[in-house]
Amino acid sequence: MSPARVISKPTTTLETFPHIHDDPATLPHALDPFTVTTSTGFLPYMTSPTTLPDAFKPLMSLLDRLPVAKGDGKPGLLATYELGPAVEDLPDLTDEIDKLVTADGALDLFSIMAVFRDYSFVASSYLLEPCWKSWCTDPENGYGLGRDVLPKAIARPLYRCGQILDIPPFMSYAASYALFNYTLADPSKGLVYSNLRLVRAFERGLDPRSSEAGFILTHIDMVKDTPGLISGALQVIDTLQQGGSRANVNDGFRAILASMEKIEAGMEDMWSNSKPSEYLSFRVFIFGITSQSMFPNGVVYDGCEDNKPLFFRGESGANDSIIPLLDHLLQIPMPNTPLTKILHEFRAYRPLPHRNFLTHIRDKAEELGVREFALQDTETAILFLRTLNHVRSFRWRHWLFAREYIIRRTPHPTATGGSPIVTWLPNQLSAVMDMMISIYESVLAPCKAQATEGYDGARQKQVEPMMELVRDQKEKLAKEVEKWCKERGV
Repeated sequence: MSPARVISKPTTTLETFPHIHDDPATLPHALDPFTVTTSTGFLPYMTSPTTLPDAFKPLMSLLDRLPVAKGDGKPGLLATYELGPAVEDLPDLTDEIDKLVTADGALDLFSIMAVFRDYSFVASSYLLEPCWKSWCTDPENGYGLGRDVLPKAIARPLYRCGQILDIPPFMSYAASYALFNYTLADPSKGLVYSNLRLVRAFERGLDPRSSEAGFILTHIDMVKDTPGLISGALQVIDTLQQGGSRANVNDGFRAILASMEKIEAGMEDMWSNSKPSEYLSFRVFIFGITSQSMFPNGVVYDGCEDNKPLFFRGESGANDSIIPLLDHLLQIPMPNTPLTKILHEFRAYRPLPHRNFLTHIRDKAEELGVREFALQDTETAILFLRTLNHVRSFRWRHWLFAREYIIRRTPHPTATGGSPIVTWLPNQLSAVMDMMISIYESVLAPCKAQATEGYDGARQKQVEPMMELVRDQKEKLAKEVEKWCKERGV
């Protein structure tokens, strides 16, 4: 990989992120599509292109023929396990990537991201096609082995896009599978769920009613509500940095709470948008290489890195930036475990602007002492605790998804990103529960015992049932994890 694009560390948010308050429609395509703004949040600043420049027609032709069910509903190459031979006809278009430039000669990162998305779909389809065949023809014997060499015509252009965009050359959540993979059926209707469509799919996702489409589009529906999250986090950080009022900090937390209410409402729709019984089928195609039985020796990217085997983590909703933003802002301490190490490794798979923004929030929260400031005042402490509660409820729901969509249905021990399927999510979920209990016991329980004026009946009604639920879920989670670990011999 080439050296990362380096951004210096100015002192203010606006200096660090000069486009944070810009109208997304005015942003040039030389900017990374995931440039963070208070209008688009963590979504790209405009919907991704559905077609590529003419030089990439051979790639588009292959993609049109690729899915199990094509756009016209007829069987595609993956339906008959014929993608492998079809890839042999694909020319190496690596040299065309650096020709994708804007009018002023700068690299067109918007177009390059679309090329990255499309090559990553072909790469994952090619590498995992044998696993798909194994799953379809003999599911009791698992996934078998994937292909361990990615042909030059896919490997080299995918690798080059990754170099330019500073992301690993493999399918990822934001840049490939989800956030840069949607369009609008009717642009005038905007980002309402019924108006969302996929650009690329593996199985039946080109039909918006399918479980594959529902799985991906639910994530987009959630992330569309992140502008308030961005604005609220910035209000907290900037107010503290500028010595502003506590009332402004509290309003920042209220903006975050309002945004998280919407995000979690969208998250809950996953159950109806994507059937648990159908998830394992298209899931085959989003596994990674790292820690997966299908790729015991890694994958050679022919023509890249001296043909040494490479390892990349797979696509995972855990690479979304919503909860990491709150982890950093709220200064949630994670246990020093190998499971937390995986959490840190996932950072590299986020788009560069997301990584830079999250790092900024983490560093500023530590520098300014967000947690310490919040806990010095009862009202702010309750807002802080309620924000933590959204992190808990988000992670709890994620655990329920993992349990019902995956753990109950397959003995495969790892998630698509390569993390242990039973213990990884509880590692982070337990951390936020522990923090909530610690804050309650050290700050709010004494207020209750002493009948402190700021902790009146109305505020107790906000906090006490919440904490009762946390303690109940903590006990329930421990029992569930123990049960599943015993059954799986973990």
